[in-house]
Amino acid sequence: MSRRVTVVLSGGGAKATAHLGAVRALREAGLEPTRYIGTSMGAVMGAMLAAGLTPEAVLERVRGVRRHDVARLSAASLIQGLFASSLLHPEPLQRTIARLVPVTAFDQLRMPLTVTAADLDTGELICFGDGGIEVPLITALSASCALPLWFPPEPWEGRRLVDGGLRGVVPLSVATRFETDLVVAIDIGPGFDAVPTTGRLAPPPLIRMHNDSTNVLMSANTELELALWRATPGRPPLLYVRPTVERGATFAIHQGARYAEAGYLATQEALAVGPEAAE
Repeated sequence: MSRRVTVVLSGGGAKATAHLGAVRALREAGLEPTRYIGTSMGAVMGAMLAAGLTPEAVLERVRGVRRHDVARLSAASLIQGLFASSLLHPEPLQRTIARLVPVTAFDQLRMPLTVTAADLDTGELICFGDGGIEVPLITALSASCALPLWFPPEPWEGRRLVDGGLRGVVPLSVATRFETDLVVAIDIGPGFDAVPTTGRLAPPPLIRMHNDSTNVLMSANTELELALWRATPGRPPLLYVRPTVERGATFAIHQGARYAEAGYLATQEALAVGPEAAE
């Protein structure tokens, strides 16, 4: 009987290509993913992998993406100021996701995929796809990537849905819904990694304050999710992978290959240690 391997793919913007290197390392070790759970750009990577693309093929697709393909300033936001719903247009990102993912529906995928989002009004964690609500794949991915401030909420049945990372940038809790033999959590979400020293321009103070605050809140949430997993008896073994690159790289798309390599090396190191069992 083959081993059931659930892979949890965190959000993390452009750093999500680290997931590709991680999955490549898992496969080389004989651990073939059988289910993906993802949020934000981790969900987008999960959709391509669940559609049957290899990590190498996904990385090749992502190489063709440029910053303006996902991050285009909304002129309306400059005019509306504090009354704008977001800084960026959502359409370029949505078009890019639709171009990258080779299928349009969850039932066209070759393996199960669960995508998470958050209801901005109730705080509820919303799951789409396997074990959740069936919607068009682009709807789920757009909602999961709608990071407040940068992108407007995704409207769905009268609700305002946003980036699933607000409820769990590493959605480990969703993995408890499924029977599995091993959970691999790949965390490239916010954390206190090194600050870039590449001379990159710092964002305006208000945006930097938003980013830093989000970083603290999401990091704390991940710590709590991991602590709860480790303290709950009967949970499947957990292989936690934290590829370390740098913080503040949400739109550093040109670094995709470097992030993929970081994911590959970090997963190899985690595999050498082995998974941890719940206490």
